[in-house]
Parts: sequence; C-alpha cells; structure tokens
Amino acid sequence: QVRLVESGGGLVQAGGSRRLSCTAAGPFGTYAMGWFRQTPGKEREFVSAISWSDSPIYADSVKGRFSLSRDGSQNTVYLQMNSLKPEDTAVYYCTADRYYSGRASNAYQYWGQGTEVTVSS
Repeated sequence: QVRLVESGGGLVQAGGSRRLSCTAAGPFGTYAMGWFRQTPGKEREFVSAISWSDSPIYADSVKGRFSLSRDGSQNTVYLQMNSLKPEDTAVYYCTADRYYSGRASNAYQYWGQGTEVTVSS
C-alpha cells in the first residue's frame, strides 16, 4: 500500500513563497505524482503533475508561479509556490498513480491527507 505524506503548509502573505513536499512510502515504482487543491464547497482542482519521465504540467491558474520537481530517488515531489495570491488559499493534496499523470482527480489512486495553505492579503 502506497502512503503519501505531505508537509510544508502554513500561513504566508500575498506575494510570498511556500514549498510543499510529498514523500511516498511503501512499494513505490515508476509512479506519477501531483498536487490538487480544494476549498470548502468546491471540487478538488488540479494544480500540477509529473510523470516518471516527462516534464510537469500545470493548471493555467498557477503556470509561471508554481514549479513541480522530483528528487533523485523519484519518491518525493516538491511544489514550489511563488507570488502567492489569496485565491491560492486551499488544502493541498498530494496524489500518485502508477499509470495516470493528467488533470482528472478521479483517475488517481493514492492521496495524502492534505496540507493547508493560507495566503493573507
């Protein structure tokens, strides 16, 4: 069973930066990993994802501000968030899947517990 552990959430001022981390534990192979976010009353929204071998993809709302990368072991991803806006406030969820690396949340198999990011204006 794959387990995803997120960290890095917290309170940040608008215009600031924050880095989220997600580490996969368990029998983890060439999985894609990514991030979604969710605010109360709204559906989970795609943020970014990266496959085992391709470049990351981003939602239009974060393109140019967020950057997703994987470490050398490939079981940890980092979401560097710059120029944060109040509308980036959400619970951020790490996700992973053996086969899928796209934008549809219901296609991912594994999810973390979420880490909250609050951007104050």
